[in-house]
Amino acid sequence: MASAIKQAARLISLAMVSSLLTISCKEEAKPYKPSAPAPTVAPAPEIVLLQTPTFDQGRAYTFVKKQVDFGPRVPNSDAQKACAKWLEKELASAGLTTNVQEATVKAFNGVELEIFNIMGQINPEAEKRILLCSHWDSRPFADRDTEDRNKAIDGANDGASGVGVLLELAHVLAKDTSIKNLGIDIVFFDAEDYGKPQSSMVGDGADSWCLGSQYWAANLPIEGYTADFGILLDMVGATDAVFPKESFSMQFAQEETNRIWRIAQALGYKKQFPNQLGNPITDDHVYLNQIAKIPTVDIIHYNAAQNDFFPHHHQHSDNMDIIDANTLGMMGDVLLQVIYQEK
Repeated sequence: MASAIKQAARLISLAMVSSLLTISCKEEAKPYKPSAPAPTVAPAPEIVLLQTPTFDQGRAYTFVKKQVDFGPRVPNSDAQKACAKWLEKELASAGLTTNVQEATVKAFNGVELEIFNIMGQINPEAEKRILLCSHWDSRPFADRDTEDRNKAIDGANDGASGVGVLLELAHVLAKDTSIKNLGIDIVFFDAEDYGKPQSSMVGDGADSWCLGSQYWAANLPIEGYTADFGILLDMVGATDAVFPKESFSMQFAQEETNRIWRIAQALGYKKQFPNQLGNPITDDHVYLNQIAKIPTVDIIHYNAAQNDFFPHHHQHSDNMDIIDANTLGMMGDVLLQVIYQEK
C-alpha cells in the first residue's frame, strides 16, 4: 500500500513538473511584438490665399475718429446715446438688417446703466453664420493714469478701433453677392469697460466687466440665434500691435484660433500674430462662449513679455494720436481672408 501511494505521488509530481514546463514554454514561445509607434500629427494644410475685396483702411480710420469725436461713450451719457444712433444708422446705410437691444444693467457700484447692444446682419436667412463683434463704450475712469483718474477716456483703441474695422467690413461685405450663402452678424457691445477698478473698495468685481455681452448672451435678441464661430476685436488699432493666442480662446475655440493665426501668418503677419500663448483675459468672448455657447476667439493687443496691454491702456493718452491706419488695414485683411475661406 505504501509502495502504491509513493508511486502515485511520483506520478502526480511528474505531471505537475510537466505542466509547469508547458506553461513556461508557452511563455517563452510568445512572439516579440514591438510597441506601437506614437501616432504622428498630420501637418496643418497650407493656406491657399483667396482673392478678397479691398479693405479701405483710411475709411476705417475715419470711422474710429467719428466715434471719438462724440466724446467718451460712457453709459448714461449724451455721447453714448448720440453714438448709438449713429452706429445703427451706419450699419443700415451699408445695407445691413439692424437690431438694437436696449436694456438696463447694474454696475459694480450700484449705478443702473442704460445700454445699447447694436447688431447688423448680412444675409440674415443664411444658415451658416459668422459673428464679428467689438465693444463700443469708453472706460469711465482713467484708473491707470497719473492724472484725472476719475474722468472718462476717449477709448480710441480700447473700444473704437474694433468698431471702426467692423464698420468698414460691413460696407465691403454687404455689397458682395458672392457670399450670399454665408451670414455675417456684426454686434457692438455696450458697457464692456465699466468694470471695477482694482483700487476701488466699492462693490463686487466678479463679472463686473462685459455687462453688455453678458446681457446679450443671456437674452439673445433673435430667437434661436447661433453662429458657427465668432471673432471678437479689442484694441486692434495701435502701432506695433501684437496678438498672442489668448488662453480662453484656445480653451473654447482652439481650432478656430489656430486657423485664424495660420491665415494671418500666411498673409505675412507672423510678427503681429505669433504662435505664442497669451494670458486668459476676461473679455466679451468669455460670455459668448460660456452663455451663448458660440465658440468665439478674442483678437486682443497684449504684450506677453511685459505681461500687459498696449502702453496707453485705460489712460487719457488712448486717443487718436495712437491709432495707426496700417494696423486697422492689417486687421481688415485678416478678417476678410478668414471670411472668404468660409464661403
